[in-house]
Amino acid sequence: MKRKPSTEATAAWIRLVRVQSRVLDAVEQELKKAGFPPLAWYDALLELSRAPTGELRPVELERQMLIPQYSASRLIDRLVDEGLAVRRECKMDKRGQFVEITEAGRELQKRMWSAYSAAIENHVGSKLSDADAVKLSALLDRLGCSCGETTSPAIGESTSAR
Repeated sequence: MKRKPSTEATAAWIRLVRVQSRVLDAVEQELKKAGFPPLAWYDALLELSRAPTGELRPVELERQMLIPQYSASRLIDRLVDEGLAVRRECKMDKRGQFVEITEAGRELQKRMWSAYSAAIENHVGSKLSDADAVKLSALLDRLGCSCGETTSPAIGESTSAR
């Protein structure tokens, strides 16, 4: 017989899901108020800008994004339509393609960081001490949430982590 979660583990799960949903919604609202597109756009542009050549295959982009994208191809279409990214054919595999960030995409990602970082501070940083944030990160890592980051993240620059 399989072990069932304790009442405490179930309560932690419920809080984790609710907090994640509420904080993401609040961050999305702050980006919208500042006149920016959704957080998924920032996430995609950040991942493209972090790639050594500024390009990724669509499947790689989807895998690396912070926010799950069930419609990654539609997101890529929107980024391309807005001139924030371009599609390129893979020279070695004519059926494959890459998505490459444009200079306009890099500029938007950097501008969005001002509103995004303020939202992170408002909804997370102002509520946790740095020591508490380190503890929370360690607990989340135990749940398998580690993104391989070992330093405190700063998203403003293209070489920075989340």
